[in-house]
Amino acid sequence: MRPRIVVLPCLALLVALISPLGPSGSALAPEAAPAAAFRVDVIATGLDHPWEVQQLPSGHLLVTQRSRRTLTVVNVSNGNKRDLTFPSSSVWASGETGLLGLAIDPDFTRNRRIYTCSGWQKSDGSHDIRVIAWRIDTALTTATFDEVLVSDIPSITGRHGGCRLLIAPSGLIIGTGDAAVGTKPQSLNSFGGKILRVNRFTGQPASANRWYSRTGKARSILTYGHRNVQGLALRSNGELWAVEHGTYRDDEINRIASGRNYGWNPVPGYDESRPMTDHSLPGTQYGARWSSGNPTIAPSGADFVTGAAWGSYRNTLAVSVLKGQRLMFVKFDSAGHLVWTRSPTELRQYGRLRDVTTTAAHSLLVTTDNGDGQDVILRVRPPG
Repeated sequence: MRPRIVVLPCLALLVALISPLGPSGSALAPEAAPAAAFRVDVIATGLDHPWEVQQLPSGHLLVTQRSRRTLTVVNVSNGNKRDLTFPSSSVWASGETGLLGLAIDPDFTRNRRIYTCSGWQKSDGSHDIRVIAWRIDTALTTATFDEVLVSDIPSITGRHGGCRLLIAPSGLIIGTGDAAVGTKPQSLNSFGGKILRVNRFTGQPASANRWYSRTGKARSILTYGHRNVQGLALRSNGELWAVEHGTYRDDEINRIASGRNYGWNPVPGYDESRPMTDHSLPGTQYGARWSSGNPTIAPSGADFVTGAAWGSYRNTLAVSVLKGQRLMFVKFDSAGHLVWTRSPTELRQYGRLRDVTTTAAHSLLVTTDNGDGQDVILRVRPPG
């Protein structure tokens, strides 16, 4: 397959009501109009709800397809695809849940290890969401089960399943959804509505976690009070950032720090009229650094842009957007306060966008999420 190249002028567009302090103080963000044009290649077609894409050291892409429940290898040079031998029948898929998050071990060349987060069918007929380590053979044909690192992430109907993975120096980071159960985000006895941090080799809680000295699930919890974490990204200064779906309002981008409560508490029942950050709760709740306001645009995967060739976009957070159908670049200053957002026109013509990943060559890999086997992987590069 020959890549299709799209080069259009880049227009800076105002995306949403936003605030460096969160939904309670939304304001319009200033936005410049840079003279730029991104290069956009379609490098793979025929995918269905590709949830995450990562690049292997060989240059091949590894992709999770949510509803098909397949691990797919893509040859970037010609777009050819093949599904790995993988126990797809054990992956539980319903609605928003299926084969979701993916991470490649930094030492993959030696240990051949990858990590997935997915719905999982248990032997008693029930299901949960779990993080599993696999090993891939050198021919890139088979993923062999290694071990379960985290299980019992809640899933009821498949709604609000999360589940994004990120390998950081401090451990394996796991973003989860609340399974649409109102009591889970504020409970330290549930993995629902949390960001978790564990050792990527053992699944044991990271010793730096605030509640590490306790017993039970609390030991693995990095932060709580989340609704449905969709994106995780590590800034060059070591900061962890997360993207989260709102209700009918207030999608969020949060700066994450250990032990914080981000304020989602939709009780009694599952009351989605509640604010995303409920400051009436005991203690301190931390508001978003960007919020969509009303209505939502449904941001999803995210990564920070690297490389000098990106110019003013360098070090911005690139965020894939589902309902709003765009790639959104968000600039934060060194203190983590919002500076501007931009949504280039050449990245507003592919429909729903699910994931964005920065490669070692400083390009961006973007997956669409339109379904019916019509989804693609895009490679986005700066002008030049």
